[in-house]
Amino acid sequence: MKRVLVLAVLLCAAAAPAAAAPPRAGSLIPGRSLGGIRLGQTADQVRAALGRQYGLCRGCRTTTWYFTYRPFTREGLAVELTRNRVSAVYTIWQPSGWSAPKGLTIGAVEAQVTTLAGPLVVLTCSGYEALTKDTTEVQTAYYIVDGKLWGFGLLRAHTNPCR
Repeated sequence: MKRVLVLAVLLCAAAAPAAAAPPRAGSLIPGRSLGGIRLGQTADQVRAALGRQYGLCRGCRTTTWYFTYRPFTREGLAVELTRNRVSAVYTIWQPSGWSAPKGLTIGAVEAQVTTLAGPLVVLTCSGYEALTKDTTEVQTAYYIVDGKLWGFGLLRAHTNPCR
């Protein structure tokens, strides 16, 4: 009987909800969300979705939180906040497993991005390019480094996607 009780306790502990964190295989829904985060969400909504374990950018103009998979590593998700609401969200350092519609995944060659994501405007940033598409309110960005898809971003429409 004691073994059954111990086993039941262990199973309950294993079934407890996982701590919030950036998704391991996040997805971009162009013009809508990235890794489940949408423009306009509050800081509390971001914390509820991604947790309270984040780094704070000290040199950024806008409050920027870095949600990485492990402390002091590079891969993950960045969230910019303006007046306590999400004003931009983007992947950082080419996190593997992230995707967009039509089978577009991080690491795809630039030609696949332009074919699968449709007509895009190319902007040159320092060391990379941002291929963008604006709706009336949201800009979707596909970040290209050395001819390959490095990351995704969602920003307010008609803003500079270079980060």
